[in-house]
Amino acid sequence: MAAPEERELSAEQTEKLLQFQDLTGIESMDQCRHTLEQHNWNIEAAVQDRLNEQEGVPSVFNPPPSRPLQVNTADHRIYSYVVSRPQPRGLLGWGYYLIMLPFRFTYYTLLDIFRFALRFIRPDPRSRVTDPVGDIVSFIHMFEEKFGRIHPVFYQGTYSQALNDAKRELRFLLVYLHGDDHQDTDEFCRNTLCAPEVITLINTRMLFWACSTNKPEGYRVSQALRENTYPFLAMIMLKDRRMTVVGRLEGLIQPDDLINQLTFIMDANQTYLVSERLEREERNQTQVLRQQQDEAYLASLRADQEKDRKKKEEREKKKRKEEEVQQQKLAEERRRRTLQEEKERKSECLPPEPHPDDPESVKIVFKMPNDSRVERRFHFTQSLAVIHDFLFSLKESPEKFQIEANFPRRVLPCLPTEEWPNPPTLQEAGLSHTEVLFVQDLTDD
Repeated sequence: MAAPEERELSAEQTEKLLQFQDLTGIESMDQCRHTLEQHNWNIEAAVQDRLNEQEGVPSVFNPPPSRPLQVNTADHRIYSYVVSRPQPRGLLGWGYYLIMLPFRFTYYTLLDIFRFALRFIRPDPRSRVTDPVGDIVSFIHMFEEKFGRIHPVFYQGTYSQALNDAKRELRFLLVYLHGDDHQDTDEFCRNTLCAPEVITLINTRMLFWACSTNKPEGYRVSQALRENTYPFLAMIMLKDRRMTVVGRLEGLIQPDDLINQLTFIMDANQTYLVSERLEREERNQTQVLRQQQDEAYLASLRADQEKDRKKKEEREKKKRKEEEVQQQKLAEERRRRTLQEEKERKSECLPPEPHPDDPESVKIVFKMPNDSRVERRFHFTQSLAVIHDFLFSLKESPEKFQIEANFPRRVLPCLPTEEWPNPPTLQEAGLSHTEVLFVQDLTDD
């Protein structure tokens, strides 16, 4: 069976398709369209899921509970720095350590057994993320209440959003997982994380995302990064077109040491960001060039279409003019033919010319508009319309004319009018036995 034909995209869908391709870098338009159609043309959800697919991070719009957040952590080139707890010093230190060891071991063993058993009775509420942004805001409020407002600028969004922004802006992303129950957490936050020089470095060189592992969003990230101890920091960046963990810092690290380690990680991986920036600029330039070429092609196409339209209009105008001229010629030909037939009919209907010896006859000399002279006799009792018909039947007579007498100067009423419904006879018009009448051309009038 043949595949069904794809329906044509609307202008809004086409714009979303091009925007989605630009954001994700997918070359296949069919793949872009398929992904958008799966998400009902919701470009935010489609872009999010595409990035999650590349990075192993579930969508913030519909996160599956059984799938932990993942970033590429399998790279053997990940830099790892672990600060071990200091060994006891002196007899007093070792004595305190040995005395507390059984109690500490018993406490954490019973706590782990209790948590393990509790999972069978009630699932871990942290495994279900319902309000990831709320988890972040809640952690920030808790942090400021406990350690003050002087701290690095926290990213106030989900982990996935932080990854997306770091990827889009080509910046380092520093992730801090806060272990509320760990013995070194308070000291790290108060003395290291809130140190002025650490704040300056983080705020100027990277994005900073943090959350407590007691929150569902923090727990989900913890499952992805799989920290060994606390405090835990992970440096993430775009590397080989994937968001990758390039550095792990674990344990109670001091401010100067933290600055040195973060600077070392950034310097060691800066070339990847520079390379990605160059590639992105090249892609943007290629896209701009392609867009300019498309615009030039469309402009050329529109110009050609405009030329074709004008040529078509000229042809149609010329054709209409030729048709009008032809119609005018035909109309003129019909008019002349009708006029000639009318002249012939008038000539055939003229009464015979009286004899010169007839005392009731009138000799009339007509001076034509072309200065020629025509002479004919009429009878006194005949209507002036006969004179008009005679002149009308002549070949050299104009189509429209009037007949004027000179003494006294007047226009003879040869055709019916309101004043003379029936034209008078020659005698009634006061014509003598010999007359000279003037034929005036009225055709132009």
